Amino acid sequence: MAFTLARIACRGQVGLDAPLVHVEVSLGSGLPAFCIVGLAATVVKESKERVRAALLNSGFEFPASHITVNLAPADLPKEGGRFDLPIALGILIASGQIRPVSDRMADEFYGELGLSGELRPTRGLLLAVAYASRQAHEVIVPRASVREALLVARTPVRAAGDLLEVCAHVEGKVVLKPLPPLVSTGGVSTLDLRDVRGQDYAKRALVVAAAGAHSLLMIGSPGCGKSMLAQRLSGLLPPLTEPEAIEVASIASVSTAGFDTNRFGQRPFRSPHHTASAAALVGGGPRSRPGEISLAHHGVLFLDELPEFERRVLEALREPLEAGVVSVSRAALQTQYPAAFQLIAAMNPCPCGRQGDPTGNCNCTPAEIQRYRSKISGPLLDRIDMHIEVPPVELNDFGEAADRGENSASAALRVLRARQAQITRQGVCNARLADSQVDRWCRPDTAGRNVLELAIKRLGFSARARGRILKLGRTVADLDGDETVTASHVCQAIMLRCLDRTLSDDADAPANREVPPKDAIVTSPGPPCNRLPA
Repeated sequence: MAFTLARIACRGQVGLDAPLVHVEVSLGSGLPAFCIVGLAATVVKESKERVRAALLNSGFEFPASHITVNLAPADLPKEGGRFDLPIALGILIASGQIRPVSDRMADEFYGELGLSGELRPTRGLLLAVAYASRQAHEVIVPRASVREALLVARTPVRAAGDLLEVCAHVEGKVVLKPLPPLVSTGGVSTLDLRDVRGQDYAKRALVVAAAGAHSLLMIGSPGCGKSMLAQRLSGLLPPLTEPEAIEVASIASVSTAGFDTNRFGQRPFRSPHHTASAAALVGGGPRSRPGEISLAHHGVLFLDELPEFERRVLEALREPLEAGVVSVSRAALQTQYPAAFQLIAAMNPCPCGRQGDPTGNCNCTPAEIQRYRSKISGPLLDRIDMHIEVPPVELNDFGEAADRGENSASAALRVLRARQAQITRQGVCNARLADSQVDRWCRPDTAGRNVLELAIKRLGFSARARGRILKLGRTVADLDGDETVTASHVCQAIMLRCLDRTLSDDADAPANREVPPKDAIVTSPGPPCNRLPA
């Protein structure tokens, strides 16, 4: 007796959610027709022709009936070619051309059909398999997508190359064997910190940034090593945990470019061009795709030539830097993507880039320099934890006897110890501490508090800047293995925010403001930060 109704399970994709979708196929009387309902996108509706050709070219008959395909729930948007295989199976089961053996039916089916019946990979499959594993569902996927599925699957995964293989498995004739889980470890970065000549102070700042997940702005002339330093930050960060690796891979799998399985377990490093739009950086578009800040989740977002970005694009970073998430709202859809990225930015000291370079000849006027720097707003600058100057590399740094400094492996070990201390103490990295947690976990001793109060009075730090200095001081103390944030740690944290001191020196000081002795901050350890004239 032929079936008149069939039901096959699959999953949709809405942001980073993969809700279960039931593909219901009904064959009824009436004129031959093929109707797909359930808020299907154009690419899903076009599956009618792909399914028809795949069935005929695979040796099956296409029913001369009124075929109704319902993608339930009806109010959930569906897109992509992943529904081709469930629709084809539903038609074959409903028409009685194949009779499934109950214990051979997988829980979920995925795959786009070619006209000859071959199965092709579909976008976002990694996210769907991850959700299926949470519910202990077995899945059948295209053979070309098996590596992507096995990276996150914790339940049986079977792979097929075409429609005939799936049908033979469903009927119990030729069983598809479950594939073993794939264990993948993140690759080791080949970029070493020792490759950067000189720049000991900048390297120290980079290690501090890695240890506490702090954002960093580097200011220096072209060719001084800013980009090289930024590219080596990923090699200093601790390895991703398994949940973090799956989250990073899931975001990449639903993006326009898709996910590269060879990069599973590696921290992302994103470096968009300065002509990028706000939608490209934050996310959006007709289908609310994740942007660069979400693709850099648990990794590094490097913005080179920071003032060359459009101002409205940079201002869009303010909320994600604070919240660690971004909400992409459209008329018919609102999607929230994680965006706990580490911002590393670089800029020149002036439009020509030669200010402060002893070998250069800067002709920029103070007005031009002020206009160039004003492209970065005060509120955005206030949200960047660290800003340092990177001086030009000296000639003797290229000699064979020059000290190349610490390598990435040694620095990464110190960063790992500092991160572990932070997780054990407070559960998150120092940069992720909420405002209510700063005074509890980053409270300095009496001498450190006195130095901070003097600095606030003299340099006019905002409340946000004060919190960031305390977090930086806590990170410096963690790197030194100290449980208490001392005056030395606070001084080093203040030295890592050179633009605050520069802007304060350039401003007119109120007559009634208390000015502490100059040696209150100048005596702090670490090299001084050269002033960047406005």
